[in-house]
Amino acid sequence: MEAYATALLIAIPAFILLLIIEMAYGYFKKNQTFKTLDTVASISSGLTNIIKDSLGLVVILISYPFLLKHLSLLSLGTGVFTFILAFVALDFASYWNHRLSHKINVFWNLHVIHHSSEEFNLACALRQPISNIIGFFAIFLIPAAVLGVPDDIIKVLAPLHLFLQFWYHTKHIGKLGWIEYVLVTPSQHRVHHAINEIYLDKNLAAIFSVWDRIFGTFQEELDDVPPVYGVLKPSNTWNPVVINFQHFVGIAKDAWRTKNWLDKLRIWIMPTGWRPEDVAAKFPIEITNDPYNQVKYSTSYSNLFSVYFIGQMLFSLFGILSMFYFYGQLESYQHLSIGALLVLGIFGYTSLMDRNKWAGIFEILRAGLGITLVLLFPEALGFPIFSEFVLGILTTYYVLTLIFTSYFAFLDKEFSLSTIQSS
Repeated sequence: MEAYATALLIAIPAFILLLIIEMAYGYFKKNQTFKTLDTVASISSGLTNIIKDSLGLVVILISYPFLLKHLSLLSLGTGVFTFILAFVALDFASYWNHRLSHKINVFWNLHVIHHSSEEFNLACALRQPISNIIGFFAIFLIPAAVLGVPDDIIKVLAPLHLFLQFWYHTKHIGKLGWIEYVLVTPSQHRVHHAINEIYLDKNLAAIFSVWDRIFGTFQEELDDVPPVYGVLKPSNTWNPVVINFQHFVGIAKDAWRTKNWLDKLRIWIMPTGWRPEDVAAKFPIEITNDPYNQVKYSTSYSNLFSVYFIGQMLFSLFGILSMFYFYGQLESYQHLSIGALLVLGIFGYTSLMDRNKWAGIFEILRAGLGITLVLLFPEALGFPIFSEFVLGILTTYYVLTLIFTSYFAFLDKEFSLSTIQSS
């Protein structure tokens, strides 16, 4: 995990820089693809994902080393050919894992966060899950295990394979000629994120587009069918924690409500979106039937409030980078306590962005918890590894959170002091 944290110390600033470049390009081209609240929600989702992954919060059902030990027929070295073979095997596994997520009800919950944005830009690439707490990806790597691809190579290439999927989440790059026949491109991935009927569940490949062409899931972006982004059952929230478990909770409710015992069991493994007839009739769910009349989710915010929630996001980012920088010096319980506080913070300020009535109380309680930990149990947050100066910053942060939350939640509900915006 320490190596993963070190890699993210490089990757996170690089991703943020690319976001800024895309924003600037959109601004100067008068074709801005970013909206404030959506962008903050996307980045916040990415932050929750890397916190969860850095803490190793997953139960591995089957591991690649186990498969390698029991299935390998060959013993490959660490040459260039093995790296190429391993990368192709990872991409093949990614295709089938991705296809499973789109086709089976319970597995869609692991992926819905990535499709939840109704915009399409580099920020939405950061919408990654925290609900994937059961590890089974290795099952798709059986071909690599049979060929004897070393585990160390898989570990090195897996993050690289993921990071290489970042660049094609953009509207600013058109079709790329012959490259379209080899690699996944922005055009192809715009199709993948679209909810137009012709585009649904298409272009599932991660790096090599050949898998879609071989297995019948390829769809070209059509000039006369502009993609409309999001999910058919809109999330209607900026809170990444809520989005991560919305679908699962919905399935659980339907399983509880249906009177058919077979449906209580099979709903989990039925095609994505399937519901028991009795439940669907009694508890209808509104879905997007006409993408071109899509009403995007939005909430009001003032200039002052935008400064507040952007500041909260940046502080969360600073906290994560600090934890990663000192990762090797911190104990496991300190990782967990810092990570928990950061996720609570993201949950809190995105709930305020949703204008939830209970969000103000939640944020006041969070600030109180933070102040208590800083003053009474500073060792749980990594002190004295962190300096007294950082302790002061953290105390100030929680005090300001308390003050501004009280103002926004209880004294200025209509944001009357500045111009209301919607995003």
